[in-house]
Amino acid sequence: MSSEDFRFSEVFSYESLVHAVAGAVGSVTAMTVFFPLDSARLRLQVDEKRKAKSTPAILAEIVKEEGLLAPYRGWFPVICSLCCSNFVYFYCFHSLKASWLRGQKSTPGSDLLIGIAAGVVNVLVTTPLWVVNTRLKLQGSNFRNADIRPTSYSGILDAFVQIVRDEGLGALWNGTFPSLLLVLNPAIQFMLYEGLKRQLRRGAHKELSSLEVFLIGAIAKAVATILTYPLQTIQSILRFGQLKEPTDKSQLLTSLRTIKCLLVNRVKKYGMLGLFKGLEAKLLQTVLTAALMFLLYEKIASSTFRVMGLSRPVYKKR
Repeated sequence: MSSEDFRFSEVFSYESLVHAVAGAVGSVTAMTVFFPLDSARLRLQVDEKRKAKSTPAILAEIVKEEGLLAPYRGWFPVICSLCCSNFVYFYCFHSLKASWLRGQKSTPGSDLLIGIAAGVVNVLVTTPLWVVNTRLKLQGSNFRNADIRPTSYSGILDAFVQIVRDEGLGALWNGTFPSLLLVLNPAIQFMLYEGLKRQLRRGAHKELSSLEVFLIGAIAKAVATILTYPLQTIQSILRFGQLKEPTDKSQLLTSLRTIKCLLVNRVKKYGMLGLFKGLEAKLLQTVLTAALMFLLYEKIASSTFRVMGLSRPVYKKR
């Protein structure tokens, strides 16, 4: 078999498909369980006039003002986006890892590079889904910031049509640049997760316990979230279309200048802690969601390989 045929078979393989489906199912289930926490986080990030409160207080406020189901507003588009995004990411990560590391040692550096590559593909493919998702999730919310313009979409397709018609096709990729920077988040997460797995296994090919998987998934996500949270806040603002057109056009010559401008303005208004507004809700939601997602992913993938009589791919320890 030629090297080209080998790479093709590794990229388009049954094993990669199993990992992708297991990752998508795990993430969708975990997000559904902890979805209200994400609603609280997003409200704190985007609604700048709202005073930072505890997560339970924010959720109680949302339910009181907007109804019992308000914390689950936008659940369907989020789940659709998350399912597609995690399928793409898990598929790319494991197919690239199988192709790149066949016969080589798996190291934190290689895991980080593969995670970044998978993240770039994921961002370019799924950003329009996340832009629509953010708009639908915040639609009908009671904002403290009177400058936020209300939107009216009847569903996912209507949101796509209205955004393209009113703001142009490029608006579907709002926040792409910070999203590309944020590929470091899942890359760091997977690097730490894979590294901790190798340490716990210590060279032996054994399945980790449910508690071990849950804990290392939580630790990996917590570290990745804290390191990248300010960019996540800017990403949410850009996706929501909250950025006003400045009078000085030179401020928008590059996406990097736009991000810098938003970061500086937020620090001037709210101090350094303003960059981490909503972090409590984000950490609570994202750590629990990631931990449960990794647990379900490992169990689904392991069970599928066992039922099909296949062994899971093993990458050499450093």
